[in-house]
Amino acid sequence: MLTDTRKSPYARVSFTARCRWTRGFLKDRFDTTAQAAIPHILSIFDDPSSFFHEVENFRIAAGLAEGAFRGNPYGDGDFYKLLEAMACAGYPQAQLDGYVRLIAAAQQADGYLSTKQIIGERQSGGATRHSDVDDFEEYNFGHLCTAACVLARETGDTALLAVASRVCDYLEAFYRRLLAGDGAQTAVCPSHYMGLAEMYRQTGEHRYLTMLQTAITLRDRVANGNEDNQDRIPLRAQRVISGHAVRATYLYAGVTDLYLETGDETVLPTLEACWRNLLDTKLYIIGGLGALYTGCSPFGDLIGAQRVHQAFGYEYQLPNVTAYNETCAALGGVFWAQRRFAAQPDAEAFDLIERVTCNLAAAAISLDGQCYFYENMLRRTETVPYSLMWPRERSDTFQCFCCPTNLSRFFTETGYYAYAQSADGLYTGLYGEGETAVRLDNGAAFTVRQQTDYPWDGHIRFTFADAADVPFTLMLRIPAWSQVGRLTLNGRSTALNADHAGRYLPVAIRHPGTDTVELTLDMTPRLTVAHPMVEEDEGQACVERGPLVYCLESADNGSLNGLYFAHQQALQETRADICGTPVVLLRAKGYRRQLPASGALYRRFGGAAIQAVTLTLLPYFAWDNRGFGEMRIWLPLAVGPNYDINS
Repeated sequence: MLTDTRKSPYARVSFTARCRWTRGFLKDRFDTTAQAAIPHILSIFDDPSSFFHEVENFRIAAGLAEGAFRGNPYGDGDFYKLLEAMACAGYPQAQLDGYVRLIAAAQQADGYLSTKQIIGERQSGGATRHSDVDDFEEYNFGHLCTAACVLARETGDTALLAVASRVCDYLEAFYRRLLAGDGAQTAVCPSHYMGLAEMYRQTGEHRYLTMLQTAITLRDRVANGNEDNQDRIPLRAQRVISGHAVRATYLYAGVTDLYLETGDETVLPTLEACWRNLLDTKLYIIGGLGALYTGCSPFGDLIGAQRVHQAFGYEYQLPNVTAYNETCAALGGVFWAQRRFAAQPDAEAFDLIERVTCNLAAAAISLDGQCYFYENMLRRTETVPYSLMWPRERSDTFQCFCCPTNLSRFFTETGYYAYAQSADGLYTGLYGEGETAVRLDNGAAFTVRQQTDYPWDGHIRFTFADAADVPFTLMLRIPAWSQVGRLTLNGRSTALNADHAGRYLPVAIRHPGTDTVELTLDMTPRLTVAHPMVEEDEGQACVERGPLVYCLESADNGSLNGLYFAHQQALQETRADICGTPVVLLRAKGYRRQLPASGALYRRFGGAAIQAVTLTLLPYFAWDNRGFGEMRIWLPLAVGPNYDINS
């Protein structure tokens, strides 16, 4: 979470006001996370016999238990993310205090804190400090720093902040030794860039900003770097987003933090080019990124090309059945987009945040909060003739458990994505029913209330209570998908059209105590097609309604093979319930072509029976909650002038 950029000299807005969701989609996600997901994850982390061993590793490192390190080297960081989520979900201070005391007890005299190395250095042949870049030490440090700042902000308790400060003492001394020895250093999943920036904002101590600058300097000294870590070429030479998707988004989020605090314009060409490369050519419609489990570097010749894990791939390379789309990569995109918005408030960044929130992130956790997707596919077939490296349905545990903790902190922090504020303006971000206390630098102070059934309904009503009589500007986000709509201020309406889409619309609030604003967005279901270079989606379409992407499941439609959308039709809406969650389903006219039984790779077209069918579509976030079956987002279009598929 981006905590507080009010004093950041190059930030145009800050995210300091937290919305308390009172009803609807985002409230449901918050409640499921707080009441089901966090307790489930905590029970696993607290269990000394579990693979993850997170809490027990801290006990062993602190000398409170005997044993060896078990689990993942990044497990410390995952535990810090869970503490962050617990604080934002309002867990009891005494419970948080117990874990913080345990973490502090494991910390070494010089400030070092990573349990794999602390335990390993006591054993012959065990892990040692900074001996393996894939041991995620700085990743652990970074999530500790961020969690410490969040706990200080949410609870007022600074005990974990003191632990993080001592970790930074160690890291600062380590950096000095590297600089003195003309050394180089890189780090995987560089969460410490964001963590150091947060420490600077939280404490005002300039040394944290200096450390952030030093970390980026050291990464650019690496010789023969690794494409996985984006250090094969210097940071400022990068113009294509590539390599490991989580590591890339964390990197560019942290570098955007650097710009927000220093105004270093030399990083802007890289940030802008990689942002455009992502949004224009490498982003899935559900907000996913990192299309390939294993890819190849786009840099270098045949001999110099490198294998890349969780890779972006080439432009427009967006497979569906094998789409990787790690959940953490999409959330990393959100962290980057929020920081980009702080520097340059435009609707495009929040359109991305909304796309991820309402689709991929919401789908990555089951409706009951007990199971998760690590990767997020766009099509699931009954069988696949090859082995995949991940499960094809949600699981309550899997070996790499970084995504569930990242989801937990994100969904308990969505209230901070509702609004951003400038000196005299309030920008809307995520829409949802709730209320938020706001104080602007110009003296305006009020509680803003949203009344809405968004994303099911496009009508949003804003009122202001407890308001000082100081005017301000309400900046309303008009999503790019809303081509028509209406703005009403105190009963006077203005029509919105395609020229307003994908922009912010300023509304002058002159009398906050009495002014009422109503925004109506176009929620008409629509067919969406992909760029023709996206080969897997050529000749196909998907259905969207508002911010939600829809899909078909075999639970409603039988086999999904041989189905076609009719190209011109009005889709019918109906309210329904899936596993206790209210949704809007869509009914669409389609056709089913009976496929021949032949298993030949290629066969003659024609001769198959065709029948008209009614297709049922559900929001993508609600899929895989009714047992294993087929799912697909993209479906072939039956198109043509006066088209009749039976002719």
